[in-house]
Amino acid sequence: MPYRLFRPATSRKVALVLYLHGSGGLGDDNLKQLQFGNIFGTRLWLLPENQKHFPCCVLAPQTDRGWIRYDFSQQPAKELPGFGDGNRLALEIVDELRHELAIDERRIYVAGNSMGGAGVWNMLANRANFFAAAVITCGGVSPDDGTGSVATPLWNFHGDADEVVPVSSSRDRIAARRKAGGHPIYTEYPGVNHNGATDLGFTEPALPKWVFSQRRS
Repeated sequence: MPYRLFRPATSRKVALVLYLHGSGGLGDDNLKQLQFGNIFGTRLWLLPENQKHFPCCVLAPQTDRGWIRYDFSQQPAKELPGFGDGNRLALEIVDELRHELAIDERRIYVAGNSMGGAGVWNMLANRANFFAAAVITCGGVSPDDGTGSVATPLWNFHGDADEVVPVSSSRDRIAARRKAGGHPIYTEYPGVNHNGATDLGFTEPALPKWVFSQRRS
């Protein structure tokens, strides 16, 4: 699995942000996962003011098959329960980096948009209590109901005019997570479409401080 990695110029332990791209990033060119709807989600953490206050590594892997499990014998491909191959490979990279770099184990975060948002829900369901916090924008449809790793802090964004992923996919997961005892933050943008919700979510002024204030016990 190809990936891009940003490392800050410091020798002290830092946080790690894992970013899961949307469907526009699919491939193996090690480039598209940084483009299109992934621009804000990959670059937010690199802004000078954020690196000054919250220095961190940023990992942006690229999948050619999606993050969750699919049955590709059907068209369109059918979502399947279980741990996705794309996610499994991404976590193998994370686990290697944890041993190679000075990563603060209490501050490993995961974020994703659209297809990558579905990947985040799948990560939480299959690697419980590993991430310090999760950020999802307009997460795609999947068998994961939102209750995975219910204690993990989560901020979810969606637009109610989303023409790609129905807003009900976020509403239903957030409702299930709250019913299971979780306390997610949910921001729904009125009149905002699919790409707009991702842009607004990853430029939410309070997001960086909220993310980096979370610590895994």
